[in-house]
Amino acid sequence: MEIAFYLANAIAIFASLKVITNFNAVHALLYMIVSLISVSLIFYTLGAPFIAALEVIIYAGAIMVLFIFAAMMLNLGPPASEQERRWFDKRAWIGPAILALILLGILIYILMGGEPTDPVHVSIPPRQISLTLFGPYMIGVQLAAFLLLAGMVGAFHLGRR
Repeated sequence: MEIAFYLANAIAIFASLKVITNFNAVHALLYMIVSLISVSLIFYTLGAPFIAALEVIIYAGAIMVLFIFAAMMLNLGPPASEQERRWFDKRAWIGPAILALILLGILIYILMGGEPTDPVHVSIPPRQISLTLFGPYMIGVQLAAFLLLAGMVGAFHLGRR
């Protein structure tokens, strides 16, 4: 599990750097999906399969599809369609595809029992996570909720005109 953990970390860091340094929005979104999937694999290796599944379903699935949909809908007209053709160049998929295949190989290796499991890493049930979040960390959860609420109100006021 240790090798998988460090390899997934390296892929997450590399993909995150590509997100930041990429000039093309769609290419950056592809690398962001790879980064989120590698973070999910990190959670899985740390013994939190529930959070790993939520990471894939919510972030890499729903939110990233929404980002890509919004990026595609903002460009209208003939010049924009030519720009979209350049965005979806086959070479743009090579980097994210290679990183995703490495992550898939790590996941298959872990699931097939390639490494002995460490007795320190135990699976954490969702009930324990919720008791921890809404117990001693209640103020942090509420502050994050207020921050997200302030961002939504600000986005509403900026986008209203």
